[in-house]
Amino acid sequence: MRLFLFLYMSLIVTVLQAEQISDATKSKINIDNIRNDTSKENMQKWLDNSFGLRPYKANYLLPFGVANKKYINHKLDIVPYDKFEAEIQVSLQLQVFKNIFGLGEKYSLAYTQQAFWQIYVTSSPFRENLYNPEGFVVFPISDKNSIFQMRSLKFAIAHKSNGQPNTENIPEFRGFNLSKSINYFYTTLRLQHSTLITDLTLLVPFPGTANLSDNPDLMKYLGYTKVKFTYFYNKHMFSVMARGNLDSMRGSVEMTYSYPLRKDKSYLYIKLFSGYVESLIDYNKDITKLSIGFSFSR
Repeated sequence: MRLFLFLYMSLIVTVLQAEQISDATKSKINIDNIRNDTSKENMQKWLDNSFGLRPYKANYLLPFGVANKKYINHKLDIVPYDKFEAEIQVSLQLQVFKNIFGLGEKYSLAYTQQAFWQIYVTSSPFRENLYNPEGFVVFPISDKNSIFQMRSLKFAIAHKSNGQPNTENIPEFRGFNLSKSINYFYTTLRLQHSTLITDLTLLVPFPGTANLSDNPDLMKYLGYTKVKFTYFYNKHMFSVMARGNLDSMRGSVEMTYSYPLRKDKSYLYIKLFSGYVESLIDYNKDITKLSIGFSFSR
């Protein structure tokens, strides 16, 4: 029954995305005779549902995911977790300013929420929800002569956490802390060579917070550097991401593939992850997982 409901929800989201069904209560609103230009412009935005929100990272629904081992339920192990689960990601951005320094730069806010859903076990609990707000500025680069072909430079400040309480002093949890979080800066240099996009990222925790009490060795597994390659071939899109810590020799690799099912509406989406920090709750556990489903942005 749970699987049926999940697939039904996936179908509804896909149909809404594909057909762009509008609010029926707005269908007869007429603004042709409105004389106040500002009012008319804002009413048109309201009718179009156009308020500046755009996809940021991939928005996806992956009903079928399988890991190489069962996950641990750290919440007193009341319900044993399985190696099969679903995954959902919603990611949006909003541009708030632009061109303050006359360099064509754009300032934005973004929010990403990632959910790991143990839909195939009793009561279908969420293994973890990750909350990831960001603020960033992107400076365009017009590099036509060098071999690097630089396109942009991004500076960002971000927070990522699972929103759980501190449990390390609660005897029932045997010293395990459910709360996991990190505050960090990062910068990304983007390069382009024809249909290949390369993103080079350097990540640094806030000063004094690299060894947080709830995840004191997180950077050992997350790492300070990341490289991502995105390649387009006809309608196909491939990506490979590798990140890690050169000191500890720990990190992760993630590969994705997407193909449009309906033009600019929905995509087949396949993701393979291997390494550490798939989720924050198990950041120091090595996991390999294959997930298949749909995305609604790339």
